[in-house]
Amino acid sequence: MFDNVVRKYSSWVKYRRTVDELSRLSQRELSDLGISRNDIKFVARRSTV
Repeated sequence: MFDNVVRKYSSWVKYRRTVDELSRLSQRELSDLGISRNDIKFVARRSTV
């Protein structure tokens, strides 16, 4: 059970870090990556899988 909590917390931290980093990018930089501002949470969620 403890391992599950640690795994979920680690995934959440990675998700938040990804959202924060992508949110700091300019619209141009996001566009170069093929990501829109609306896609940031989706991309971050996929990065934790």
